[in-house]
Amino acid sequence: MVSYDFDDIRPYYDSEVKEKMRVLLKDKTFDEVLLHLFKNRPKVQMVKFQLRRVRSVKQLQGVFIYDLLHWLVDKTSRGLQCTGIDKLDKKTPYLFISNHRDIILDAALLNFLIFENGMNTTQIAIGDNLLLYEWIEHTVKLNRSFIIKRSLPPRELMMASKKVSQFIRKSITEDKMSIWIAQREGRTKDGFDKTQDSVLKMLNMSNKGGISDGFNELNIVPVSISYEIEPCGLTKLKELIKVEHYGELKTNKDDLKSMSMGMFAPKGNIRFAFGDPIKTNFALAENNEQRNKYIRSIAEMIDTQIYKNFKLWPSNYVAYDMLMQEHRFKDKYTAEEQKKFEIMVEQAMVNIDYPITDLQERFLKVYANPVINKLKVTEA
Repeated sequence: MVSYDFDDIRPYYDSEVKEKMRVLLKDKTFDEVLLHLFKNRPKVQMVKFQLRRVRSVKQLQGVFIYDLLHWLVDKTSRGLQCTGIDKLDKKTPYLFISNHRDIILDAALLNFLIFENGMNTTQIAIGDNLLLYEWIEHTVKLNRSFIIKRSLPPRELMMASKKVSQFIRKSITEDKMSIWIAQREGRTKDGFDKTQDSVLKMLNMSNKGGISDGFNELNIVPVSISYEIEPCGLTKLKELIKVEHYGELKTNKDDLKSMSMGMFAPKGNIRFAFGDPIKTNFALAENNEQRNKYIRSIAEMIDTQIYKNFKLWPSNYVAYDMLMQEHRFKDKYTAEEQKKFEIMVEQAMVNIDYPITDLQERFLKVYANPVINKLKVTEA
């Protein structure tokens, strides 16, 4: 097996925390971020004083990050719920694979819940496209993030993928550290959550045995993340329209705006549902076609759990009935909840200023697709 140097992608070690924190606290842009977050200079100075005393990742997450997330949940949501985590072994390292709705909060809130339940926080996969400034790289690596490099030529991208695959496998099987990774590259923008085969193929790059043995040792646990109000819903819809109709790709600056918006915009209720570990018993793959078939089967197992465990809110049911022009789920929402969502739709039509004939249908699908997906697996 190739021996990799993970220094360019790994999170910071505890021995590096003091020095990296010192560099971070001297960064002028990070100072502006803190001022934006805490609103006044005395509070920022107090926060900086606390951060200077941090000497380990666990201390940083257990004191500062935990309190920050607690404050965000209280300020921007109607509550954070969690199911299924009690079934997990607190000493077993897992590979958590979830649907991806928010750049920052999906992994951050998962770790918040894991920490509350007495488990060691996960290492987080993050794309290098988000490392727009030096302070962001320091911040995420101080919080157990590792880097997935995406903007590379094909040959270099293949080598980088192999390195990430090996890092994930080593973290789980040797270092006994859990990992979080999204089921797809980039956030779901249309409400249709689907595991990409390419993510699983990347994980399989470090597998030296059969498909079943290789994936079983990763202890994959699907996680369903359900936000009552879709994070950056209008922004994501605009991105889709710009790509499909105008050929305009989002920029790194767009990602930065989404990171901030996702944190501070209202989210309604939030629920994380932890599924059961994925276990397979495939025969040895005889060729690439069979191997790809096995990987697609694993992807479907993950999707099935994510769909089944997804929490459907009144907004999802209203959107489905409006989209299908029926009253199938009228017992799932009140007249007030229906009116509230209809106003949201009207506001979206005003704010998304594009001459697209199916604009309302697109917006409704963002909220209705989770219902459609759940029906697929519950009615099968």
